[in-house]
Amino acid sequence: MSEIPQIRIPATYLRGGTSKGVFFKLQDLPEPAQRPGAVRDAILLRVLGSPDPYGKQIDGLGNASSSTSKAVILSRSRRPGHDVDYLFGQVSIDQPFVDWSGNCGNLSAAVGPCAIHMGLIDPAQIPRNGTCTVRIWQANIAKTIIAHVPITNGQVQETGEFELDGVTFPAAEVALEFLDPADEGEDGGAMFPTGNVVDRLDVPGVGSLAATLINAGIPTIFLNAADIGYSGRELQDAINGDGAALARFEAIRAFGAVKMGLIHQVSEAATRQHTPKIAFVAPPADYVASSGKTVRAGDIDLLVRALSMGRLHHAMMGTAAVAIGAAAAVPGTLVNLAAGGGERQAVRFGHPSGTLRVGAQARLADGQWRVTKALMSRSARILMEGWVRVPGEVLQA
Repeated sequence: MSEIPQIRIPATYLRGGTSKGVFFKLQDLPEPAQRPGAVRDAILLRVLGSPDPYGKQIDGLGNASSSTSKAVILSRSRRPGHDVDYLFGQVSIDQPFVDWSGNCGNLSAAVGPCAIHMGLIDPAQIPRNGTCTVRIWQANIAKTIIAHVPITNGQVQETGEFELDGVTFPAAEVALEFLDPADEGEDGGAMFPTGNVVDRLDVPGVGSLAATLINAGIPTIFLNAADIGYSGRELQDAINGDGAALARFEAIRAFGAVKMGLIHQVSEAATRQHTPKIAFVAPPADYVASSGKTVRAGDIDLLVRALSMGRLHHAMMGTAAVAIGAAAAVPGTLVNLAAGGGERQAVRFGHPSGTLRVGAQARLADGQWRVTKALMSRSARILMEGWVRVPGEVLQA
């Protein structure tokens, strides 16, 4: 039998925030992959090196973590008032599927710069020096993101002095606005799907837990760290090496997903790993971040730890940061109470790699809380550009 040769596809490899992903222009994909379906998923899986039973993604561009097993497809936007359509795929490391159910807030910071790089933005919008405002349509969750991209000499400025905990080197700051992040969520629900800012979540074998269930940025389940035996100061090794703990978190996530109306049966959670996220919060306390830097209680409003794709995240997912900001802005949520309660428009929280500040504007109207905007800054940088090569058999998926 003759062997099927590899095909090559134009691609750009970028860091956005504390994540990395492979970016494609929609029109550069093979024709069968320019629409959703098995061929598109097969290509992305092979590009990243999944599924890999060894969990290393050695035969692909993934780096064996949820933060680095990501793919993005960009195209000129057909939606009025927007510049680029952004579709995000979370590629499973050890399973043969791509989760399209949510956004990646970290890679959102790379969308504007990459869209300019790929020629998807009208040159008339790009100043010689200053800031290029890119209006992004986030196609997974039908939301608008506005990216403010620094421009120097007509090119995206990638180097700079902006420091982001979880990223080793400083870079240029990209300010992001997430508009109406909780208004008419991906499944048509309200910001608080149950109508409550705190619920009781009953999980067989785990117990009855207080939980804030919120759909803002990304559907997220917030718990009190003390209720599940943690301090909120944990780093990755304290949880990711504990199989029993990870199983408990997955059970909580599955039952929370049902309560949020994201799935109908607990068993469906296995095929929806990207959402909802699960996080736990605690009041401020001193701790040593993964970099060795000491984070002082007086410099933060609360502690937050979050899991992504079944593992404790090394820093904080961008979309989960939006959820943190939104929940902190609403009095009475577990996030708000951990931060000291009251009304607030911004919080600085401690995560495993350091700290992050996120702002949110919330208001109560007709008995329902609504967040009109969430704000945060990240950075982005092109790491490599050219072509990726994958075996041609992917086109037969």
